Amino acid sequence: MLDRERLGRARILVAGDAMLDRYWFGSVERISPEAPVPIVRVEEIEERAGGAANVALNVAALGARCTLVSVIGDDEAAQSLRSVLEEGSIAAQLAVERGSKTVTKLRMVSQHQQLLRADFDGSPGEAALQDCMARYEAALSNADVVVMSDYGKGGLNRIENMIEAANARSIPVLVDPKGSDFERYANATIITPNLREFEAVVGPVTDGEDLKTKAIDLIRALNVHGLLITRGDRGMVLVKKEKQWFDYPPSTKEVYDVSGAGDTVIAALGIAYALALPDEATVKLANAAAGVVVGKLGTATVSFEEVTAVLETQRGERGRL
Repeated sequence: MLDRERLGRARILVAGDAMLDRYWFGSVERISPEAPVPIVRVEEIEERAGGAANVALNVAALGARCTLVSVIGDDEAAQSLRSVLEEGSIAAQLAVERGSKTVTKLRMVSQHQQLLRADFDGSPGEAALQDCMARYEAALSNADVVVMSDYGKGGLNRIENMIEAANARSIPVLVDPKGSDFERYANATIITPNLREFEAVVGPVTDGEDLKTKAIDLIRALNVHGLLITRGDRGMVLVKKEKQWFDYPPSTKEVYDVSGAGDTVIAALGIAYALALPDEATVKLANAAAGVVVGKLGTATVSFEEVTAVLETQRGERGRL
């Protein structure tokens, strides 16, 4: 089982694209006379951390210590995000892009169905990126593991330098990727694409053996230690440079919402590396965390108690963590 005391000493540095996720919940009773669209009577508003900020909250919810380095805008959404992070006990090192928006996703939800999503994007400038890099380098001295959360919003425009700085200190680097340019992530420790992202880089995968072959080729090309490939309702696969292969089916049959599931997976992976867990236990932990979070609405966190309950259930079937 996971050791809460050891978890409390683990130090995870999360860097990447932090954002604010806003949810407007309400009921739909009629169609607008102005256009053929539903009218939502908003009854509840929730503000949650998204992107790299959600990764950080998942790390903290699982019981580890977490520092978040990112770039935010100079607006009301930034203040809301700071409040969410403070409530989650995150040590936030946030560079501010003056006059820019904080990346925000607004979702309108009725009867557990998402009706609309509106995105508000900002773009970090050179001064903010320099500030972010300085904060990152300072935070490395107090990190056991670095987790990079790339949402393509510009917060990781210097990721090659960030990976190099962590490697110079022999700190493992885990990357949740975005897009098809995986060369940016060369020399990291583990990259965690979903199957669609993986196929965008290596081409269509026909079966398990083809996936393994293409994964090992990509591992060698990028000089990384391994790939953790998530496959939705088919679970996840960890492929290592040494041609090791760990395939796990999903830990749950109930998939409610996959929003932010990748955030939870890489947060659990970061904790596994900080605790130096063996590969099989690492996949088991990430798989259990993912199984919990997909049963929740929207971007969410999983707790130490929720994950250990899943692992306890699995212990007799798959061995002990």
